[in-house]
Amino acid sequence: MSRQRRNFGRKTTRSVKVPSALVEATIEKLSHDGRGIARVNGKTTFVEGSLAGEMVEFAYTQCHSRYDEAKVTRILTPSVNRVIPRCEHVSTCGGCSLQHLNSEAQIQLKQSTLMEQLAHFGDVTPEHLLVPIEGGDFGYRRKARLAIKYSAKGNATVGFRAKSSSQVVAISHCPVLVEGLGDIAAALERLINGLTGRKMISHIDAVQGDSATALVFRHVKDLPNDDFQALLSFCQERQLHLYLQPDKGNTTYRVWPEIGDERLSFFLAEYDLEIRFHPMDFIQVNGSNNARMVQQAVDLLEVKETDRVLDLFCGVGNFTLPIARLAEKVVGVEGNDAMVAQAKENAFHNSLSNVEFHGTDLSNPFKRHKWAKQGFNKVLIDPPRAGALEIVKNIADLAPEKIVYVSCNPATLARDAGELNKLGYRMVKAGVVDMFPHTTHIESIVLFEQSSK
Repeated sequence: MSRQRRNFGRKTTRSVKVPSALVEATIEKLSHDGRGIARVNGKTTFVEGSLAGEMVEFAYTQCHSRYDEAKVTRILTPSVNRVIPRCEHVSTCGGCSLQHLNSEAQIQLKQSTLMEQLAHFGDVTPEHLLVPIEGGDFGYRRKARLAIKYSAKGNATVGFRAKSSSQVVAISHCPVLVEGLGDIAAALERLINGLTGRKMISHIDAVQGDSATALVFRHVKDLPNDDFQALLSFCQERQLHLYLQPDKGNTTYRVWPEIGDERLSFFLAEYDLEIRFHPMDFIQVNGSNNARMVQQAVDLLEVKETDRVLDLFCGVGNFTLPIARLAEKVVGVEGNDAMVAQAKENAFHNSLSNVEFHGTDLSNPFKRHKWAKQGFNKVLIDPPRAGALEIVKNIADLAPEKIVYVSCNPATLARDAGELNKLGYRMVKAGVVDMFPHTTHIESIVLFEQSSK
């Protein structure tokens, strides 16, 4: 869910003087955050821009008592897995860190990282490894937040955050964004710089549904009328839905078009479902791999018409509604009340009467809630990065025969898997879902079954 970058190898330690001399070394392997690891005089050095097996020249960027950090200045012996990045901004933008590594090797890195984390943090190993879900390395991302940085003179730069910095990199074209969004940052930069009250806009969310695209402008003060008209004209000319998000309160509303449903939607054709969502709702940003992941989750659960399934952190019904097409009864639970309301509407819109949704704080014991007393034989859970340590204990109390765990953080997945193992569940299958190609982010899906089964 939450897609924050990990700081592997970046624990705070005492800094030491940075040497100015360039160094040559062989890269032993890649770290979990995609940096090469070299040993120089017995000390670990994380080298940005390098790949396993390469001989490189690098310059130190930071030195610490236990490890050093560096950046490649020259590739002396390139890896067979090295490719030319497609994006011209890859050296400065913080969005993609693996575009110089071919797709097959990226998947191998993610799969090996998942297995290492499961063993290290959970002392568990899956009985079977799932075939990775992958495909569509470019033009896959349907949702992105564009940052805005204002200079001392008030000029705006619109783009993405720079690597390890609060600076913003102007993006002329982003090849990982879906068609229609790839060139939007440059056009928005021109738009913002033409506004008289441009500093009132702090960031812009760009979101594409299957039949419409939306821009959400976050503003800290009311916009002058001329600026509002400029935003309106920009969106009307491009047939983009215009939303405003005032700083005060928690309200986001559409101002154009003035008629019609203000929600976006995507389709899960396999289940004949249209899932509607508000631009600020959480959805998986990779539409095609999300559809594949949903199918895999349903297959792993082996959903039958007699099943009663519980879906935790259900969002707007991404897994709940497909499962409801096949099961006797499904209950979705979510902590965000607005998404619960949207999930209910989605069930009604898709003529599903065997599903119900509840809003609650899932950190509380399940026994307090009536929905938890309906008797579930299968459970799906898709928690945020923090994982669900206390929640898996509650799940075990329900004694389901199968649990499918969808994770966006292999470390917390491993921790929770170790706990489930203690509670009588074995890890049967596990694999990665390449939801974010060219990044080190790892989405994964795991099947647990009762050890007695």
